[in-house]
Amino acid sequence: MLVLKNVSKTYDKTKKAVDDISLEVKKGEIIGFIGPNGAGKTTTIKMITGIIAPTEGVIEINGVDISKAPVDAKKNFAYVPDHPTIFDAIKGIDYLNFMADMYDVSIEDRKERVEKFTKAFQIYHALSQTINSYSHGMRQKLLISGALLSNPKLFILDEPMVGLDPHSARVLKDLMREHCEKGGTVFFSSHGLEVVENLCDRVAMIHKGKLIACDVVENIKQSNDKTLEEVFLEMTKDA
Repeated sequence: MLVLKNVSKTYDKTKKAVDDISLEVKKGEIIGFIGPNGAGKTTTIKMITGIIAPTEGVIEINGVDISKAPVDAKKNFAYVPDHPTIFDAIKGIDYLNFMADMYDVSIEDRKERVEKFTKAFQIYHALSQTINSYSHGMRQKLLISGALLSNPKLFILDEPMVGLDPHSARVLKDLMREHCEKGGTVFFSSHGLEVVENLCDRVAMIHKGKLIACDVVENIKQSNDKTLEEVFLEMTKDA
């Protein structure tokens, strides 16, 4: 579903923010992408989503090279960034309809999905209000709801739990698992290592631009006596 082949990103001709990453995310998986601040997580995600281009390497989404066929590749995923930046002079429902139009979601399907997701996140009552009246958390929930409307094959999230209350965080975790059980794929970055440990099928760890681990949690931990957080701190102690 998602394949990175020897992907690097170099800034100022010398500084490698991402250094020769190769990774494959399979259909039906939830992959947690973790690393210290400045490790290259967001840069990697921006390359996957086509926001920035890699200096080297190939990124394929559902078999489509995003550098060669960006529109076709982007039809296969939905993306929620780490900051809920959004044009806020429109109503919540207008934003959702715009997202549904972009992905050719039928009127019948969008009505059902809008109701399902916004009621689960408890923002259904606010859809007639302009987004500039929303709190940070409400904007985050609107972005997530909009991303899910197209029932994307690949769901990409950058720090999705930030700003969510405990109820909404649980709703999102349930939706992520439900998405994968239906054949979808989830790739998300997080500093919440307990969430990653309990939710993910595999974990990819990046440090100083290099992928230093990618495996099931049990193999990365190597011992049931340690938590993922303890192993993470040991592996990135020079961060």
